[in-house]
Amino acid sequence: MTNLFPFLDPLIELQNKISELEGMSQTTGLDMSKEVALLRTKWESESRRIFDGLTPWQRVQLSRHPARPQTSDYIDHMLTDWVPLAGDRMFGDDGAIICGMGRLLDRPVVLVGQEKGKDLNTRRRCNFGMPHPEGYRKAMHKMRLAERFGLPVVCLVNTPGAFPGIEAEERGQSIAIAENIRDMAGLHTPIVVVVIGEGGSGGALGIGIGDRMLMPENSYFSVISPEGCAAILWKDGSKRDIAAERLGLTGPILQKHGIVDEVIPEPAGGGHCQPQAMVHRVRDAIDRHLGELCAMTEDQRMDRRYAKLRAIGQVVEAAAAG
Repeated sequence: MTNLFPFLDPLIELQNKISELEGMSQTTGLDMSKEVALLRTKWESESRRIFDGLTPWQRVQLSRHPARPQTSDYIDHMLTDWVPLAGDRMFGDDGAIICGMGRLLDRPVVLVGQEKGKDLNTRRRCNFGMPHPEGYRKAMHKMRLAERFGLPVVCLVNTPGAFPGIEAEERGQSIAIAENIRDMAGLHTPIVVVVIGEGGSGGALGIGIGDRMLMPENSYFSVISPEGCAAILWKDGSKRDIAAERLGLTGPILQKHGIVDEVIPEPAGGGHCQPQAMVHRVRDAIDRHLGELCAMTEDQRMDRRYAKLRAIGQVVEAAAAG
């Protein structure tokens, strides 16, 4: 296993010992099963200890782990009968947002998800998960299609933010995101949003409005990245850990504020260690929430969505100076 983050050192060391013993057992024929079982038990205990004490910044780091499952992995292991849908009918197709129809267990759904890519070629094609305006327009077009056919929508958020380049602004980046926020709030079909990794700024909000929002425990949802916040407030990007703490960007804090509806526990070692198990946990949570939403009448669902969105945030009026 490749070690990317220092706080995972104890787990990496134990995993390497397990691999070494398993390899020795295969080459020598010696029975190492008891020793391997003891090390696995120790690994699980150490994993619980480490992950229970993670700081917000460490969870942000894990949300970016390259082995963490992405939208393409969720499609492969969560959906059947997948039919991709491309293009925004105005400019082109944006690889940073994947859209299509499929079955989640026995339920037909339309899925919209952000994709970062897994190697240099796919990352460049996906623009490192930073959508252009045509990506948001494509997403909205497919969500309207879902509404037309009475299909629920599942949105998988995983972006550091929308692409800030000049060409994106020329093609109406801010307008595309604003229109998506407005139109998703009024779509007459169930919408479940899952922040599977990074949920950065308006880039996340462009497909992040719905009836329910779910977050695996090692993901974040924030108005700005910790690095960007630190650079603005303190002119020092190295204070990103302080910024992550102040931003309150993790699932449990957002759940207290009524933004997130459920924090999904990740498998031992994090989603990057057991990606398929992670996908199945998210799948089951989505199916449960869609079942609850589909059991409501349309008026009940829309009233609850409106009430949830209206309750987010606070308005403080200061007395005028005399």
